[in-house]
Amino acid sequence: MSVRAYLRASTDDQNADRARADLDAFAEGRGLEIVSYYVENESGATLERPELFRLLRDCRAGDVLLVEQVDRLSRLTSADWARLKDEITRKRVRIVALDLPTSAMFIDPDPESFTARMVDAVNAMLLDMLAAVARKDYEDRRRRQAQGQARAKAAGRYKGRPENTKRNDAIAAMLRRGVSWSEVQHATGCSRATIARISKRMKAAAP
Repeated sequence: MSVRAYLRASTDDQNADRARADLDAFAEGRGLEIVSYYVENESGATLERPELFRLLRDCRAGDVLLVEQVDRLSRLTSADWARLKDEITRKRVRIVALDLPTSAMFIDPDPESFTARMVDAVNAMLLDMLAAVARKDYEDRRRRQAQGQARAKAAGRYKGRPENTKRNDAIAAMLRRGVSWSEVQHATGCSRATIARISKRMKAAAP
């Protein structure tokens, strides 16, 4: 059994490494070793997460996917969550989340044992519930944000988020040199949505 840690932050300004100490302490307290970390800045509301799927490709049956909170793994729609869960189930990977205590009650090296199968059944139900709560929280926050922006626009106070021009210029320069999107992400910590926006802007400005 290998333990693989997944750390995700939802925006360019958030540091996905902030949870690493908590995951390390959790593993150390149970005599476990985290064999690798997968870090990315992507929204939990999208399945476009290269590092998460690289983690799943690296996993073997019985491995543990360790996250700080369930919402680090999913703020997905029910359909996308079902697709992700099917992939996790197919790989026979166990999710352990620090905010879901039952997920860590029995980290059994034998995924076919009775204990492991019973705990997995309970956790599957709880994971579905927490994933649904995370999605609702995401939708509620987006709705409140849109309402706040609408009020600010109506009052003439909304200016939008200032662009990080220095970083975006560097991204554009890397794209012109043919650097891959994954390499750009690794170098700058930006999201793929940001790269896509800059790439589209460059194509529109091209003669």
